[in-house]
Amino acid sequence: MSTVESTVSAEEIEQLRHRRLKPTEQVTRVLTIVGVLLIIVYCLAPFYWMIVSALRLPSMGLSTNFIPSPVSFDNFKAVFSGQNHFGRSLVNSLIVAGITTVLVLVIGTVAAYAMARLKFRGKSFVLFLIISTSMFPVVTLIVPLLRLFTGGYAFFPVNWINSYQAMILPSISFALPLAVWTLNAYFRQLPHELEESAMVDGATRSQAFRKVILPLAAPGVFTTAIITFIAAWNEFLIALTMVNDDTHMTANVAISKFTGVSGYDTPYGTIMAAGVIVTVPLLIVVLIFQRRIVGGLAAGSLK
Repeated sequence: MSTVESTVSAEEIEQLRHRRLKPTEQVTRVLTIVGVLLIIVYCLAPFYWMIVSALRLPSMGLSTNFIPSPVSFDNFKAVFSGQNHFGRSLVNSLIVAGITTVLVLVIGTVAAYAMARLKFRGKSFVLFLIISTSMFPVVTLIVPLLRLFTGGYAFFPVNWINSYQAMILPSISFALPLAVWTLNAYFRQLPHELEESAMVDGATRSQAFRKVILPLAAPGVFTTAIITFIAAWNEFLIALTMVNDDTHMTANVAISKFTGVSGYDTPYGTIMAAGVIVTVPLLIVVLIFQRRIVGGLAAGSLK
């Protein structure tokens, strides 16, 4: 009986495979393929142009050729010239993005777990307040933050200008709400029986969280870490405002300060080369871990 069913199933699959599509289905498939191709071209065209511009000669920065001729790596060499301090800026970006990601994960994981497991009135309103704090435009907070970090308020008499913490704390405030919201949805779909079983075996609440729940929530935590790191790595306005020395300047700010030979012309090729250097590591990370990212984002919506 099972052999007949499997044979029929195989025949049905073969018939479906060779079935001719209806005209409407053919049009739908063609439109879908064309739409996907347009999206791909729209997303990759700027990056392709950035690579092409970076591989031109420095004197051909305004060229409109789609293929660099001749191919030159002089722009990449100019990026790391002594006057740009780009190597130090990359290290600064790594420090700021790394510390921001670690702190957001530590605080956000605990807060999200508490929001997912505790029962109290107004929980939905609290979650709404948390996510709403990330919707304030950064530009509206620059002046208050600048005054805060220059010791302008009596309750915070500390001068943090030209320091890492002046960039890390604002980045945390913008990344933390999204992290709490994402992880809260992920923790909510994990059954309560997991902690209860661990506590019956003698584990405390914190041990059940660390040894049972946290390993199961690893995909969601991993996804949140990547999104937070990318957001902190790409941050520009806060870093531009809070830091004005070469010691703590991030890579994005350093790129905006590149100057040409005369000091007044714009080195398009060097800027494009620096953009490639900053972007490629992020693309590699996303391509390697794209399944984990998609899985982590989708897992919180599944029951």
